[in-house]
Amino acid sequence: MLKMVAVCDTIPRMSQTTTDSNISRLFEAGAHFAHVKSRRHPSMRPYIAGTIAGMKTRVEIFDLEKTTKQLSDAKKAMETLAKDGKTVLFVGGKGEVSDLVRQAAERINAPYVSTRWLGGTISNFTEIKKRIDRRADLVEKRTSGELAKNYTKLECLRFDREIDRLSERLDGIIDLAKLPDAIVIVDTRHEAHAVKEAHGAGIPVIGIMSSDCNLSDATYPIVANDASRATVTLLLEELTDAYSHGRAV
Repeated sequence: MLKMVAVCDTIPRMSQTTTDSNISRLFEAGAHFAHVKSRRHPSMRPYIAGTIAGMKTRVEIFDLEKTTKQLSDAKKAMETLAKDGKTVLFVGGKGEVSDLVRQAAERINAPYVSTRWLGGTISNFTEIKKRIDRRADLVEKRTSGELAKNYTKLECLRFDREIDRLSERLDGIIDLAKLPDAIVIVDTRHEAHAVKEAHGAGIPVIGIMSSDCNLSDATYPIVANDASRATVTLLLEELTDAYSHGRAV
């Protein structure tokens, strides 16, 4: 933490826990970098430790001690969800982290949305489920040979295109049988539509969020650099490891 203090205008009060390995790992991953002050959401003020000296843009930094506490709370929530057999949906379509979101979900066989959020995924799940079932039905009939037996080649080609279109749009939620019990979102500001639908359905949100986000968007906020691949990788690994541990208990 000495490196961080050296580049700050403001030296926050730090307790003994600042030497904790989790804080060191977050720091090495660049989790402490926030946005410039002008972009900061008012709710994030308590989580800002200072600013980076010598930069005209006045980039702020997070208090990683608080981030570590938030991460611990989120991990406990993930572990409990796993113990109870609950489904967690991972969401993050922002270009720099979308592949990380998909990989994290796949590690624990969880559903995910790593492209643009499909409106109604939660708020109109009945309709989304019809599309999921439609795709599953067509795939089953194609695999069994039923389509080839009962339809012309042109009709089968149309079915193939429909399957491809549904597969592309539904992507990581093709096995989602019901509404998720919780959602992990990377950058709640970018995924505002997903946040709104989750809130409307009373689904808790675990949010990895930077200083331009509204803290109230997440039930379990994790304040950190949500544009850093290293940071997002670390946080998602921590969350999925907690889920795996809960499932194994």
